[in-house]
Amino acid sequence: MANVQELIPGLGVPQDDDDGPLYVARRKIYPKAVAGFFRQIKWALLIVTLAVYYITPFIRWDRGPGAPGQAVLIDLQHNRFYFFFIEIWPQEFYYITGLLVLAALALFLMNAVAGRIWCGYLCPQTVWTDLFYLVERWTEGDQRAHAKMEAAGWTAERIARSGAKHFIWLMIAWWTGGAWVLYFSDAPTLVYQLATLQAPPIAWICIGVLTATTYIFAGHMREQVCVYMCPWPRIQAALTDEYALNVTYRVDRGEPRGSVKKSHALVAAGEKAGDCVDCYQCVAVCPTGIDIRDGAQLECIQCGLCIDACDSMMVKLGKPTMLIAYDTQINIDNRQQHLPEVFRILRPRTIVYGLAILGVGGLMLGTLAMRKELSVTAIHDRNPVFVKMADGSIRNAYSLRMVNKGRDTRRFAVSVEGLPGAVVTLAGLSETDQGSIIEVGPDQTAEARALVTVRPGDLPASTDIGLRVTQVGGATSAVARDTFKAP
Repeated sequence: MANVQELIPGLGVPQDDDDGPLYVARRKIYPKAVAGFFRQIKWALLIVTLAVYYITPFIRWDRGPGAPGQAVLIDLQHNRFYFFFIEIWPQEFYYITGLLVLAALALFLMNAVAGRIWCGYLCPQTVWTDLFYLVERWTEGDQRAHAKMEAAGWTAERIARSGAKHFIWLMIAWWTGGAWVLYFSDAPTLVYQLATLQAPPIAWICIGVLTATTYIFAGHMREQVCVYMCPWPRIQAALTDEYALNVTYRVDRGEPRGSVKKSHALVAAGEKAGDCVDCYQCVAVCPTGIDIRDGAQLECIQCGLCIDACDSMMVKLGKPTMLIAYDTQINIDNRQQHLPEVFRILRPRTIVYGLAILGVGGLMLGTLAMRKELSVTAIHDRNPVFVKMADGSIRNAYSLRMVNKGRDTRRFAVSVEGLPGAVVTLAGLSETDQGSIIEVGPDQTAEARALVTVRPGDLPASTDIGLRVTQVGGATSAVARDTFKAP
């Protein structure tokens, strides 16, 4: 049987587990192009995800006069995050926390259903690496042509092709970094500033860093990021179970394996011959260079390309497809014991993850739907906690902070709840028939010092009160709870 290193140029020599070094130097991997169902899915997701990433900053959204018109914007200057009709303030960072929790739960659910399916189809490292592989095959040829060109040394043709490849890689990496900074500023304006060399230094620095990391990770480190740098392979191994779908070599059908000639000889002799013919196509197309027939491995990103390669070979040989397929460990064991296959997508862990996603998502949507355009907080003075006035009345002071999330200037009056006879004034503001009035600009915050005074005859013990802020001439109001201190 031919050695796998002879069949596939670029593969390193395997080391014996007992005598091999603790560290094995990196070997270059040239995955062979493949066509098939899973490759089409990956192309479709690559197009969709890259289109979303590159186009989203240019989508417009009308929020009214004075408001940014970019649909998705992280406005660090004004401490805002805009997502279409949603506007997140710094005080509402719990929405970002909720999104991170949802992302983690979704990752757990995907892992419980189909292993590292995120890594194989949606991870940015996978998407950009696939794009860089496409450029490499276009400029330098597929696996055999590429290896042959490298073996010939640095000819003029190789220099030209390699130069074109790295130039296109750098352009993709540059636009990747450029697209990222567009999420933090008005995209058309920043594009114009970049084109005319008027962009702020921080924009150039961020683009430079992201260009370098994209070029290095997707163009040079490739599978090394997935195998050595990413923690997810180690984490997901502890979260999976025997019912999770994973890319699997169906050993019960493929063994004993051998060449086509050897298989025919075994069949002619009346012995069992497996469907696997040692063509090594599954290894040739693997982006991490592993042999899926060796069983579950940390390096496998569950991309399904080996399934496409194996299916195409089975079709040529006139054998059933799906020798390599998304399968479960429980089914492998069942087939070896001649038991029926079992697929359990719905099981306790997937149900728990699904319910948790619905719960967190529902809570976030409910909070978002019920949130008001006014929020208020109050902080009681610590020293002194109360002041006794000349007429015997007691005064407490509070730092009042109001946030007007509306798009127009609003005037607010402050009143006290839970303390009969109390009078509230805002220090430094003039009194009106409606009490002290404070004006807060659109999409702004304002602070005031609220003085709550109780006359001697109405003096209570320390009690909880509410400082209610109400829009003058409107229905918007909010209340901040605190304590009124008394002797």
